[in-house]
Amino acid sequence: MLTLYSSLTSPYGRKVRIVADILEIADRIRVQHASTVEPADPLRQVNPLGKIPALVLEDGTALYDSRVIVDYLETRFGSGRVIPRETEARFRQLTLASLAEGINDALLLITYEGRFRTPEQASQVWLDHQYGKLRRGLSEVCTRLAAYDPPMIASVTLACALGYADWRGQIDWRREYPQLAGWLEDFETAVPAWRHTAV
Repeated sequence: MLTLYSSLTSPYGRKVRIVADILEIADRIRVQHASTVEPADPLRQVNPLGKIPALVLEDGTALYDSRVIVDYLETRFGSGRVIPRETEARFRQLTLASLAEGINDALLLITYEGRFRTPEQASQVWLDHQYGKLRRGLSEVCTRLAAYDPPMIASVTLACALGYADWRGQIDWRREYPQLAGWLEDFETAVPAWRHTAV
């Protein structure tokens, strides 16, 4: 049995759980709730950075972060459905996923600015920087939307970013980028795990 240290609200952890479902190995993974801010949480024994998700293998080896975990799961259990095996297609897909991951990262940093700083401490310059990355990233995704084809890793990463933005409300992406709303509906139909990994 593999153990995934994560939280149900983490877009990075959700990505791993969706991939596990796509690869039909969700029943081999036990999800252990983890807190990134609690010093006594066992997560810090698994990943000294205290970041989620982290995956503990049967032999006790720990893997982190989500990109490494997904690559491991695809390599061990997959056949190229999530990450292609052919070199050119693999790196094209990983680059698309990296763009979506950067959107996720910007969303999280915006959230953290409000969570870990008082309103007086918050930096508008920093927030503007993150919103700039967010909007440039979403605009670029829209020009390549046809390449975000489920159930590949780029599409899973993008869906998790959009789901996180829906939950946290950092940006009204449905109004600003309406074509993404239609894309997410299609993703939900194509990837049933989207529904049952929702918070």
